[in-house]
Amino acid sequence: MKDQDILVIGATGKTGRRVASRLEARGIPVRRGSRSSATPFDWEAPQTWAPALRGVRAAYVTYFPDLAFPGAVEKLESLCETARDMDVEHLVLLSGRGEHHARLGEEVVRKSGLDFTIVRASWFAQNFSEGYLRDPILAGVLPMPGGNVAEPILDIDDIADVAVAALTEEGHRGALYEVTGPRLMSFADMAAELSQATGRQIRHVPISFEDFHANVAQAGGDFVADVFTAIARETLDGRNAHTTDGVMRALGRAPRDFAEFARAAAQSGAWTSAA
Repeated sequence: MKDQDILVIGATGKTGRRVASRLEARGIPVRRGSRSSATPFDWEAPQTWAPALRGVRAAYVTYFPDLAFPGAVEKLESLCETARDMDVEHLVLLSGRGEHHARLGEEVVRKSGLDFTIVRASWFAQNFSEGYLRDPILAGVLPMPGGNVAEPILDIDDIADVAVAALTEEGHRGALYEVTGPRLMSFADMAAELSQATGRQIRHVPISFEDFHANVAQAGGDFVADVFTAIARETLDGRNAHTTDGVMRALGRAPRDFAEFARAAAQSGAWTSAA
């Protein structure tokens, strides 16, 4: 069974492409699942699910753009049924920390009858270098709501390492790993670290949730903005203002610090205009 493929759903996404690359580097057969891949997988096209899952022993599951989107939990439940029909053994689900709908998705996987591992992640550091906040960082500002709320921001390379461990090693089935960075940081703290790493001033600009919605809508449309603003309102209220030991429990090492992420991203050219 060990030579069967592992399906990575969302293999073009921030975490999925890292998980797929790590598995391939270990010589593990990987089936990259995305709308445009050789193995098509589309959450909006259920007819693609069974062919993608057929013959795989495990799958890394991410829902794009977020489990908070309307219909996501129901689709996840249908995916679990399909995975069970295809004799998939193990699902590793990426979930969101402090999100109501993500918890509902976790329960679907728990009750699916399949072996599972849940990786419940805090806010991604790579939102600054690969996501919708990259352009503001290039402009020297970090516009975020939530005031002085502290967040244990997480390098998603740690998520990928935890997911790969869960997919390839014994001892992770049935586990919930709530993963965070090693320290609490305000967005002003993050701006200061980004300034240090890039060698230019980056200033935190506190904004309202309404302004946050307008910024996201400009980049991704009103529907996306509605959902992400709801998530921001839900999670940037202090509920996540504590660190956890999930990375240590899964990997036996501490999570990477935001300063290390910022230095590495700057050195790789993440914040040059051509990146």
